Amino acid sequence: MTASSSIRRDATSTASPDGDSTLDICIDRGIKHLLSLQAEEGYWWAELESNATMAAEHLLLERYLGTNDPEREQGIIHYLLEMQREDGSWPVYWDGPGNVSISCEAYFALKLAGTDPEREEMVRARKFIRSKGGVSTTRIFTKIWLALFGQFEWSALPAMPPESILMSVSSPLNIYMFSSWARATIVAILMVWAYQPVSPIPTSAHVDELYLEPEHRRSINLRRDRWPFTWRNAFLVLNRILKIHEYLPWKPLRKLALQKCERWLIEHQGADGTWGGIQPPSVYSLIALKAHGYSMDDPVMKQGLKGFLGDFSLQRGNTFTVQPCLSPIWDTALAVTGLREAGVPADDEALVQAGQWMLNHEVQNLGDWALTVPGVEPGGFPFEFCNELYPDTDDTAEVLIALRLLNMRGKDAPIHRAKNWMREMQSTNGGWGAFDKDNNVERVTKIPFADFGAILDPPTEDVTAHVLEAFALEGTPPSDQMMQRAIGYLWDTQEPDGSWWGRWGVNYIYGLGAAVPAIIAAGGDPTDSRLRQAVKWLTKHQLPDGGWGESCATYEDPTLRGQGPSTASQTAWALLAMLALEPPDHPTIERGIHYLVQSQTEDGEWIEPHFTGTGFPGDFMLKYHLYRNYWPLWALGRYRRLCEENPIHLVNTDPLG
Repeated sequence: MTASSSIRRDATSTASPDGDSTLDICIDRGIKHLLSLQAEEGYWWAELESNATMAAEHLLLERYLGTNDPEREQGIIHYLLEMQREDGSWPVYWDGPGNVSISCEAYFALKLAGTDPEREEMVRARKFIRSKGGVSTTRIFTKIWLALFGQFEWSALPAMPPESILMSVSSPLNIYMFSSWARATIVAILMVWAYQPVSPIPTSAHVDELYLEPEHRRSINLRRDRWPFTWRNAFLVLNRILKIHEYLPWKPLRKLALQKCERWLIEHQGADGTWGGIQPPSVYSLIALKAHGYSMDDPVMKQGLKGFLGDFSLQRGNTFTVQPCLSPIWDTALAVTGLREAGVPADDEALVQAGQWMLNHEVQNLGDWALTVPGVEPGGFPFEFCNELYPDTDDTAEVLIALRLLNMRGKDAPIHRAKNWMREMQSTNGGWGAFDKDNNVERVTKIPFADFGAILDPPTEDVTAHVLEAFALEGTPPSDQMMQRAIGYLWDTQEPDGSWWGRWGVNYIYGLGAAVPAIIAAGGDPTDSRLRQAVKWLTKHQLPDGGWGESCATYEDPTLRGQGPSTASQTAWALLAMLALEPPDHPTIERGIHYLVQSQTEDGEWIEPHFTGTGFPGDFMLKYHLYRNYWPLWALGRYRRLCEENPIHLVNTDPLG
């Protein structure tokens, strides 16, 4: 990593008569630190942390593929033991409660790797898992991993016949009704379920002790709805029929279905070897293709494993794990905007290089989205280094916001294509999902095997706000029908207390922090009673130290909204909303600014152990390791800029008052 630019601020920067103010020093430190993290190629990218599932499943994957390496396995063992909580469990997020599915996978991986089951950590893990009901209470994914090694009966799993892939896009039930991330995973699982492979393991690695009753490894309690005529009950009946069908010797469409699944997976593998640039479909695709007969010498398999052992892998000291996905486009766009708000000029070499790097990653291929939005030219930007088929509206919006702030040539055509693509991706209700349009058919969530988190990609408040803001800043008038529908969607989804739910960030602070600036950018009136309610919510939930914080637990219990220890990123989101509605000398704003300035370290960053990013709400949470750097810098820079435009406030030479 290298800092590729000197630190320069725009000529409008303010300092006190005695030199740089505390605020200026803080911002300069933040700029220097963030620029020091820029890669030579021009992008920003840091770890995307999740939970112990990533390491455990990687160990299980390599055992199944036969590619396990003793050194990597030892690294995974060290990592899993470091991540274990005192009660023996492994959580979904830092400081969260133990999760039985994650704990079961971690325990099995450790035991398969030869960890002594009587070791104190294993005893505690076993006690926790059994206290939560054992394997019978785990998710379908966990049971599939156990079935791969003969520790759960394939026959007990819900039916997942590969013939499902033969259903057309227009049929009432087809794979394209699922979100892009779930769709790719499901296609792979269809193949795995058809073959039901079992990789033999030594008796010493069996996990019979995780079952409270022996019959729990041969059955799943698929509960019916109370009312008889529901989609869930209908799918349970269908599940029984499909299982009976599986015992029949004649399956006329099976071969064709497996060939189509195979072809679909091959066509959807990215240049980096992964599927969709994310972990779940990638691991299951490798498992599926091996079960289908692919050897590890096949280029598809070699490239797939290489993807995990390249950028996805994380080795620190004696530990090894993999990331769930990579976030360089997202990190780069937000870093550029944060640096520009902090006063780094539009023609700065580092920022122009970052802008060109983003432009070079424009998506130019048709992906699955084109099946429901036909006739639209490809455009937009992905989340990852390499994802030629899945641009997403959220990243595209943030890239457009960042590019708008840079002085560089050659960006007009990609911006035009991106705007046209995003316009066509607007859903019927006026909002935007991340990867697909109108991906909100609730009945697919009632399928028995669909218990693995968010399997739909419906429009959400935060994504819609980012897209709306991007169009507004590009000059699209509020009177535009597309803008009117988007604004209407945001008003419709505002919570009664004045906040907005956050899909991709934790949680109501993130949603509100996205919605308010977008509405104002699109011509909203700051005196609107609905926006005043948002101000009241933020003021009410500001903590005594001046910051804001919210726990991931709010996805499970919305009554906890706005509650949690202060974090730098969530404080920045709250401040960006407040700064859109109130003058910078508002007491709530100044207390928030004071928190950020006081909590910055000497080297120009903020310490943030908490998870403030979201994968699947409540089920799979994320920690973006750069959130604690560019979001606070963004808020502090905007605050200073607004102060400079307010002569009355500048009478006070101390911006923190």
